[in-house]
Amino acid sequence: MISAGSTATIDEVLLQSVELAREAAELESGGLGVGDHVGAQMEGEHIATQRFTCTNPGYVGWEWSVVVARPDAGADPTVCEVVLMPGAQALIAPEWVPWSARIQPGDLGVGDVLPTPADDPRLVPGFTDVDALEGLASLAPLQPGTWELGLGRARVLSLQGRDEAVERWLAAETGPESAMARAAELNCTTCGFLVTIGGPLGQAFGICANLMSPADGAVVALDFGCGAHSEVEAHDQPISPEEVDHPELAQETDLSESSELVESSEPIDSEPDEPLDEHHELVET
Repeated sequence: MISAGSTATIDEVLLQSVELAREAAELESGGLGVGDHVGAQMEGEHIATQRFTCTNPGYVGWEWSVVVARPDAGADPTVCEVVLMPGAQALIAPEWVPWSARIQPGDLGVGDVLPTPADDPRLVPGFTDVDALEGLASLAPLQPGTWELGLGRARVLSLQGRDEAVERWLAAETGPESAMARAAELNCTTCGFLVTIGGPLGQAFGICANLMSPADGAVVALDFGCGAHSEVEAHDQPISPEEVDHPELAQETDLSESSELVESSEPIDSEPDEPLDEHHELVET
């Protein structure tokens, strides 16, 4: 395939210099293999690229690109460079991502250290001294709703960090839309095992302190619920495991009638009507 890759004038000599380019590719390939001619295109004034497939199984979809050129229309073409380039179907590595952007929740292991960026939008300065509080108060008339005492912490949660946490916790397994919560009749707002927390997040979340709950020790939404609620009423009578597996066993069976039948029946005569020999066979009489 021959095409014009730019507005440069078509140079037929360069576009037809396939064998010259193949020889250069085979010399440069070092045994990787040069296959069929894919095409040629103009790159600029008196500059063209010849492309060949690479037959090495480790470079499927890659192409040898040979740049040929000549100074003017009267000169012979020469080879400028030979490079192996990925084609449209080539298997190439994904775009490089910095380590700080690759790490995901749950990747942090024992002994690992994950530095928090100085400009992390989830955090804002925690004001801990009197001068800082006075300066902030003069700038923000509604300071009780817009800042938080650091109490020794250099930074505290920003509004963005708080909102992200709320969205994450609501979507978790201890959120109101989880399968456990939808199946429960009572929610955490009326559970005695709920440990309330302070601050704005306490209006929507608490901590479960029920050892028997799957959410024990975790942050739970107030409208989450489970079967271990403190006010769940027990059954009047215990249910045996057999009745759980076989409900039909739980039905009462009236055996009085069958008992009467047994009591009223005549006793079974164990003596045979005919005499038996020592081998318990009937003897003809």
